[in-house]
Amino acid sequence: MNDSAPVAASPAASHAASPAASPAASAGITPPQGLPVYRLLTGPDDAAFCRRVSEALALGYRLHGSPAATFNGTQVIVAQAVLWPASA
Repeated sequence: MNDSAPVAASPAASHAASPAASPAASAGITPPQGLPVYRLLTGPDDAAFCRRVSEALALGYRLHGSPAATFNGTQVIVAQAVLWPASA
C-alpha cells in the first residue's frame, strides 16, 4: 500500500461522524445501518480499499488484528477485520 498518497474522502465518508464524535464510545450501542458487529473487509490493495477501511473507522469500528495480504497471480489482495467496540 502506498500510505503517503492522499486519499480523497468518498461522499459516504463525508456524512460519517469522526471516531471521536461517534456514538460508538457508548457501550451497548449496535452498529449503524444494520451493519454486523464483525466485518472482514477485503479487496485489491488500492485507494478504494483504504477508503472502505477509513469509512468503517469513521463510523466507529475499531481495527481488529493485523491486516493480511496475499497475491492472486495478478494483484495483491488485502484484508482487514474491524469490530464494533461494544462487542470488544
